[in-house]
Amino acid sequence: MTMLIKKLSYLFLMLIVISIISFLAIHAAPNSFFGAGELNPNMTKEAIEKLKAVYGLDKSLFMQYIDWVKNISTLNFGISFVSGQDVSAEILKRLPVTLIMNITALLVVFSVSLYLGIKAALHYEQKTDYIIRQIALVSFSMPSFYLALLFIIFFSVNLDLFPIAGLHSIEKKVGLAYYTDMLWHLALPVGVMIFVGIGSMIIYVRSLTLEILKSDYYYFALSRGLDKKKLLRFYILPNLLPPIITLLGLSLPGLIGGSVILESIFGIEGMGQLFFMSALSRDYPIIMGTLMITSFLTLLGNMFADLILLKLNPYMKRG
Repeated sequence: MTMLIKKLSYLFLMLIVISIISFLAIHAAPNSFFGAGELNPNMTKEAIEKLKAVYGLDKSLFMQYIDWVKNISTLNFGISFVSGQDVSAEILKRLPVTLIMNITALLVVFSVSLYLGIKAALHYEQKTDYIIRQIALVSFSMPSFYLALLFIIFFSVNLDLFPIAGLHSIEKKVGLAYYTDMLWHLALPVGVMIFVGIGSMIIYVRSLTLEILKSDYYYFALSRGLDKKKLLRFYILPNLLPPIITLLGLSLPGLIGGSVILESIFGIEGMGQLFFMSALSRDYPIIMGTLMITSFLTLLGNMFADLILLKLNPYMKRG
């Protein structure tokens, strides 16, 4: 319980720091949402000033931040400059899709990388090891946007197996067919996320496994005549999981950041696309809302990773 309280306190403190940095960085950026209105001859200065007063942008930067913090403490992220809709509603509408994509990709990357990395190490300098290393190197060097375009050309245009873009072909939001259709649309972007994510993880798992295979305790277990399944279960996996879980926790920002590109390419109405379009239009409430939600989910993922590590290794220092 003490460890959980410390982790939650750290999460809260980090959110405050992130909010301050993000708020200052966004307001220090050149141009603004009202820049286009200032260039419009039909838009008077009085009208622009009234709009700024409506959104609270006529106050000092410090007071704007205080008002914003008061609002987000009640999960009120304000009103979008562009759509005029509630920011919280906009985010909640798009958040599930991004979470489905990232969680699915994370689980598959973990499983596939663990299997292939161990298999490559156990067949060191053999044909299997060579093939897996080549797959890992191609994955590691492949840009996600380029692979997304290749997937669209090959699977959507040439083979006509998957839709090019969008999230649904079925309008009726009920029944198994609707959700099956959504998964069909998500197959390509999630596939891209998985392929570009496994490369570095396979190399990392292979390297760790090779170190374990060279260790004294592994040689001792091998000399006792233990079979491969017991060696894997009791000697390789317990020593692999802690550093891999740590790495997965650190990989969360990259996965969420990668969805910005893929959601824009595949036309998926998720958090990534929302953030991208809001950044182009300087929609401050949407930008700050998505930044805070993404930061919270990332910190939460790292906290869960630390708690899992404590469960795997109860002797770890609780500090």
